[in-house]
Amino acid sequence: MTDPTPAFLTEHRRGNWVRLRTLIMLRWIAIVGQLVALIVAQRMYNLTLEIGLCYLAIGISVVGNLIAIAVFPENKRLSESENIMMVLFDLLQLSFLLYLTGGLHNPFSLLILGPVLISAAVLTTGPTIFIGIIAILLVSLLAVYHLPLRTEYGFILRIPNIFIFGKWLALVIAIVFLSAYSRRVTNEMHTMSDAVAATQMALAREQKLTDLTGVVAAAAHELGTPLATIKLTSSELAEELIDQPELYEDAQLIRDQADRCRDILRSMGRAGKADMQVRTTPLSELIREAAEPHENRGKDIHFDYTPGPGGDYGVPTIQRQPEIIHGLRNLIQNAVDFARANVWIEAMWTDDLISIRIVDDGSGYPPQLIGRIGDPFVRKRRSERDLKKRPGYEGMGLGLFIAKTLLERSGAELSFANGSDPYQPREMQHEKCGAVVEVVWPLSKVASRTGRDSVPLGDNQPIEI
Repeated sequence: MTDPTPAFLTEHRRGNWVRLRTLIMLRWIAIVGQLVALIVAQRMYNLTLEIGLCYLAIGISVVGNLIAIAVFPENKRLSESENIMMVLFDLLQLSFLLYLTGGLHNPFSLLILGPVLISAAVLTTGPTIFIGIIAILLVSLLAVYHLPLRTEYGFILRIPNIFIFGKWLALVIAIVFLSAYSRRVTNEMHTMSDAVAATQMALAREQKLTDLTGVVAAAAHELGTPLATIKLTSSELAEELIDQPELYEDAQLIRDQADRCRDILRSMGRAGKADMQVRTTPLSELIREAAEPHENRGKDIHFDYTPGPGGDYGVPTIQRQPEIIHGLRNLIQNAVDFARANVWIEAMWTDDLISIRIVDDGSGYPPQLIGRIGDPFVRKRRSERDLKKRPGYEGMGLGLFIAKTLLERSGAELSFANGSDPYQPREMQHEKCGAVVEVVWPLSKVASRTGRDSVPLGDNQPIEI
């Protein structure tokens, strides 16, 4: 199985998601706020500031924005290095302005968290740590080195040193905690986005395969009669031309080629799984279809179909949905990958439920992860242990997530457990000791309209070429 993640979903490329226009807009808002704060401090509270240098610091931001607007198009996507430079510029500009206006004595010093949070949400882990270290260093310098805030009468506005230390400590903790928190939430959002994209791609692939087999099945269905006629006619001609070797060989060739066409259509169609007449299928056949790719992988797959209390003795007929087939196939693949020698697929039905249990004789799920099974675990690299255990697998670690998502879309409920205690000695465990997955549907969600509720399926639609 190949990795279904498209290149544009990788973490490295996410730095290109942010538009330059977005950061320019945020910077304009910061510039307006800085100007308003300076004007209020000077006009209303008559504070003595290095007003020229303050306006110079704000002017640098204005010039930077104007250059960015003039040089780059509005829809430019910033690379990760460009994002780092933008965030670092804003951090240094704000720190310089705080140096001119009292350092940590300035109540607006908490705004230094802004660039740090932006970096945590936009950049990857390495640059986020770098920006956080720079922010902590700047906060530490501002606690010691700054120009004091003075009133018009020359009084210095300052808060006690113990409060300065507390404010410094609070900012450092906030930088570390909020960066980690924002980074974790962003990573989970990206992981879920990747997983949903992979699920949609898997379902689209299954649907395309279903559509393709439907076209082939319809062709096989429509061509069956003329091919049979050709074969019958050629056989009759061969019998009449048995005393004419050259013509007899031609008749034989026609019959052989008709047989070949039949075999080709049969192998391509795989029994016509999207044909109008087989859009519903017995539960047993659907399970076997899901398990078919994994039946020759060195593990024994055992099937068991049993009616439950109140269930009919006949195997129920259900809708053949790509979501169900692909979801069950992923669960079976996971069981085959980790089984020692055997996998059991047990189907049970009652008058209102259908249940499928997939059990293996492997080591089971790690107990600490059972509560999180079904969450997307996107893996970038495979360990040596995984390579030995699953040599033919090159996926993302999203199999259970995709299966859970697709099956829940069809109305199923999934539960995961272990057949026995994984820490128990092997000789004390029973045969079905590995991972257990149970999928349960309300019968009304997947059952076809059969019996008294049945309706005609109608003719196959002609193939339009």
